[in-house]
Amino acid sequence: MTKINIVSTIARVVLGILFTAHGIDKLQMGLGNVEAWFDSIGVPGPFAYAVAYIELVGGILLIAGLFTRYVAALLVVILIGAIMTAKLSVGLLGNGQMAGYELDLSFIVIAFYLIVAERSPLSLDCVLWKKRSA
Repeated sequence: MTKINIVSTIARVVLGILFTAHGIDKLQMGLGNVEAWFDSIGVPGPFAYAVAYIELVGGILLIAGLFTRYVAALLVVILIGAIMTAKLSVGLLGNGQMAGYELDLSFIVIAFYLIVAERSPLSLDCVLWKKRSA
């Protein structure tokens, strides 16, 4: 295992943990509350359910290393949506009442890396692809 594989695995697992935590947080807040907040910023409320479950399930899939590229691509779309709808107006570093989009940009860079990086040997993706090619 190379250093790049180790770093890729750490990036994937950490990003997965962070998105799992965000998904759990939305569930604990109550999806009705998240839906109301989405409506208040001009995003159709039902997207709250999709975002919460993509963050939760996608985070778990990233931790396991399953469908990594697809999950990372979905998360990039969600992050760009969050920047465009909620965070762009408060600036890069926020406005004192709401966080800016600097963290979202960092997550996007990590997700892009996971989209283009080689599969980590410590992932279900690698295990499944090796079995299929054998």
